[in-house]
Amino acid sequence: MSDVTMTTASASGGRRARARRLILMVSVPLIMVGAGLYAWATGGRYVGTDNAYIQQDMVSVAAEVSGRIVTVNVRENGPVKQGQVLFEIDPEPFRIALAQADANLANARLGVEQLRATYSQERAALEETEQALDYRRREYDRQSKLAGNGYATQARLDEVRNDLRAAEQGVAKARQGVAAALAGLGGDPAIPTDQHPSVMQAQAARDRAALDLNRTRIVAPADGIASQTDRLRVGQYMATGLPALSLVETGHTYIEANYKETDLTHMKPGQTATLVLDAYPDRTLTAQVESIGAGTGSEFSLLPAQNATGNWVKVVQRVPVRLKLDSPAAVPLRAGLSVNVEVDTGHARGFPGFATAQAAPAR
Repeated sequence: MSDVTMTTASASGGRRARARRLILMVSVPLIMVGAGLYAWATGGRYVGTDNAYIQQDMVSVAAEVSGRIVTVNVRENGPVKQGQVLFEIDPEPFRIALAQADANLANARLGVEQLRATYSQERAALEETEQALDYRRREYDRQSKLAGNGYATQARLDEVRNDLRAAEQGVAKARQGVAAALAGLGGDPAIPTDQHPSVMQAQAARDRAALDLNRTRIVAPADGIASQTDRLRVGQYMATGLPALSLVETGHTYIEANYKETDLTHMKPGQTATLVLDAYPDRTLTAQVESIGAGTGSEFSLLPAQNATGNWVKVVQRVPVRLKLDSPAAVPLRAGLSVNVEVDTGHARGFPGFATAQAAPAR
């Protein structure tokens, strides 16, 4: 009886083993085929590249006036705030120049007042000569009548005629003096003092001197990190326009990813991207596609490739794509750090209707 039971159990175990083998033989290929179809259907939605880098704008800070450096308030790789004084050039020569410009401005205003006084004097002289001319004209008329009636000599008439001509010349000369004084006032005797050309010129020179004095204090144009400050030394002569240091602006950080042209088919601004930095492999950041470059990198190179040659070889071109971080990173970002970027284009090849059901809409 026990032999029969053992035979039955053995037969049952053999059937189960054959069934398991059959299931494995059928399911494994089906799973592989299903995985392959899924990978093919969802392929193309995510496009990635490791040719991407952190970018931060850099400003070359230079002095706009020349002179000797008297103070340096920045250190290498030190953080600075917008408006902070980085270094200062000796201001004394510029203070002297400003004082001289103030004196020249005062002299110009005094000169305008003197021109007004001269104009008033010339006007008074013209009125006096016109009165004298009127008298000489009446005297000449009287002597002419007396000479016609025989009561005045010809010598007296000639004398009166000569006085009349002298008076006429005096009036003409006085009018020229008034015209010259009026021209000195710009043609307007009531012109405001500060609107006179000579005063405006002196005011401009004074403003320039004040601006130069203000420029002896070189301030940070934005928040950032100071770099290449080793060239700043107290007592060193700083020439105008010579770069003194570089400022890396930390307030505007973005990623520039150089994508192959074949990856741009479905990429557009606004799509979501995930970032992994080589410096922080355990951190994942998110960003948005901000813009796609207007041309390939080779088009903006100093020596563009000449493809119209006999030995031309087609090379996949790369286009710079700019990505904007969603929020300030919890880790310090430095310009030039390598980044792995993966953009979700929201597009999959799939079967009819599959991509629409699976792909999330691009933001």
